[in-house]
Amino acid sequence: MSYNIKPLQRKKASNLGLTIKPSTNKKKKLDVFNKKGEKVGSIGAIGYMDYASYIERDGLKIANEKRKNYLKRHSKEPKMKNGKRTNSYYADKILW
Repeated sequence: MSYNIKPLQRKKASNLGLTIKPSTNKKKKLDVFNKKGEKVGSIGAIGYMDYASYIERDGLKIANEKRKNYLKRHSKEPKMKNGKRTNSYYADKILW
């Protein structure tokens, strides 16, 4: 079962100059690709909600609370490693 990519997520990826596709990793939601078409990461654990999913299910108010909590919980994760963006960065920017 592949993840159903939401329009909001496509828009966020596009704004970063990236493209996204359902992940080839069964445990992840999305694979992220740069402008050259190179895979730069896999993000979003299957089985957990994300911002766009919360908007659809619970509305914007709840989604914003969940987003705030997610970003706070993951704020100490590195966003750059060895000069490259991390999966945590892409998850923050695309899924949340």
